[in-house]
Amino acid sequence: MQRFIFKSKNKIALASGILIAIAFINHWTAGSVFVSDLALIIASIIGALPIALQAYQALRLKLVTIDALVTIAVLGAFAIRNFEESAIVTFLFLFGAYLEQRTLNKTRSAIKELVEMAPEAAWKQMEDGEFLEVDVEDVDVGDVLLVKTGAKVPVDGTVLSGEGSINEASITGESLPVAKGKGSEVYAGTILDNGTLQIMADRVGEDTTFGRIIELVEEAQDSKSEAERFIDRFSKYYTPAVLVMGLLVWLISRDIELAITILVLGCPGALVIGVPVSNVAGIGNGARHGVLFKGSEVIGDFSRLDTMVFDKTGTLTAGTPSVAAEEYYGEGIKEALGYLASIERESDHPLAKAVLEAIGDVPLSPVENTEVVKGGGVVAVVDGRRVAVGSVSLMERENVKLSAQARADASRLEEEGHSLVLTAVDGELKIMMGVRDQIRPGVKEVLQRLKRLGVKNLVVLSGDNQGTVDVVSRELGLTEAHGNMLPEDKAEHIKSLIDQGRIVAFVGDGVNDSPSLALAQIGIAMGGGTDVAIETSDVVLMNSDFSRLPHALGLAKATARNMKQNIVIAVGVVMVLLASVLFSDWMNMSIGMLVHEGSILAVILNGMRLLGYRLRR
Repeated sequence: MQRFIFKSKNKIALASGILIAIAFINHWTAGSVFVSDLALIIASIIGALPIALQAYQALRLKLVTIDALVTIAVLGAFAIRNFEESAIVTFLFLFGAYLEQRTLNKTRSAIKELVEMAPEAAWKQMEDGEFLEVDVEDVDVGDVLLVKTGAKVPVDGTVLSGEGSINEASITGESLPVAKGKGSEVYAGTILDNGTLQIMADRVGEDTTFGRIIELVEEAQDSKSEAERFIDRFSKYYTPAVLVMGLLVWLISRDIELAITILVLGCPGALVIGVPVSNVAGIGNGARHGVLFKGSEVIGDFSRLDTMVFDKTGTLTAGTPSVAAEEYYGEGIKEALGYLASIERESDHPLAKAVLEAIGDVPLSPVENTEVVKGGGVVAVVDGRRVAVGSVSLMERENVKLSAQARADASRLEEEGHSLVLTAVDGELKIMMGVRDQIRPGVKEVLQRLKRLGVKNLVVLSGDNQGTVDVVSRELGLTEAHGNMLPEDKAEHIKSLIDQGRIVAFVGDGVNDSPSLALAQIGIAMGGGTDVAIETSDVVLMNSDFSRLPHALGLAKATARNMKQNIVIAVGVVMVLLASVLFSDWMNMSIGMLVHEGSILAVILNGMRLLGYRLRR
């Protein structure tokens, strides 16, 4: 029976509203007191049923809730034969609950949208080589899948063959299509705009990036901030206090209508719901824009941030070295580039790939008599010519004469943080390349926006040499730069900043960043980083999109503001209502319940504004 009543709450509210309308229409037309009273009595009884049942269930758990206050108020109004008040109060309470649920469902739209994006089927290659459509639950790691134009990618995987462009908005929040070809990574829940791909399943089900996003957002929206926990504790004692206050008013004044009106007006509904709805809407907005907050507690700390610390490699910089400067000396440069490419093609040194990419397609020659000079470079015979590739010290070892211009170029490039790759042919310097880890595009603008959002200290910590770190710091306008730091040094520096009273966020992506991510008040992981970094962080920027950082901070600040606004609205309405009932003649139960439900809708609608939040440029 209880289940039926709760399931029919909306229908009960509708029936109650119709009965109240019948009562008023009869009063204004036929004027039959019996018909009006009967309609109002029935409306009161059926409207009070779900409210009283909810109050009873809460009392069994030793909780005095808003439902208990309303139930007592309705019974009191019924006892003094004020059927109009009792009917209207129950209807407004039920109708308000219906509107609250509808609007709250919208604030949780991020989860609903994500779940709806989840792929349900996949075209799986069977043993006979044919592709058959199966449920996505039947796909295992290692299976080969076919993805057609317009279809959702069912798993995280690697492209085996085919080409196409994929909309990755469900993962990164960015709707621009991304080109994919053989060897490219693809993610579950993304959509193939055009082309056809065959992919190998690397991660399936809840282990996919998309599955982890849903799990993180669900956990975050279900978590409670310190403010929410305080309000829960407050309402636990506040609601019984209102009940006691109503009883005292009746004992002193002997005015039962005044007492039950106070019970209705003192309901803390808007206060209880205002903070959670702000947090849920803020987390939902972040999920749609490629920013995952791992709980509402994170938002409070993040909004008060004053210091942001960055790992350099892979965070401020791309993490892959490339040739940023080239200098040429004398004749025969084209042949020298060919010799350099021939030697670097056989090398596994991290700089070799960068050099080869910079040179491009050139004629290659056989390499003979290769000699690796530890810490210096390589010397070999290419096409009958002795070629040395490496550092300045290797050139000196090979008795290569460096002109004043070459030495000046080397000094300048080293000051700019480049690693030098020099090439000499038969003892004559031909090529000097400066290789460095390039700063991510748009990073400087992102840091300027962070400053405008109130971040006073921008700090970089890196294991690279101090000179390289200083170059990056100067170029980006950072507050502090510290090089030659081991993971434990970074963590110790974070601790010292916190000890100074700063609210610190650390942004990183590697395993070595995990101690700092865990130690900082707010750990921010690049979503393309390691699983360990993501697990130990508080905020995840999906697809390592650094440009999402200002949106994340701005959203946290907007959510914290919104939360405070809702608290002010809720407390302010209760104070005004109580003042009105004590110092004016116009306030009654019906008006009080109408204003009470209106205040709940006001805080919900205010919180829902966060769903459309976008950071102004």
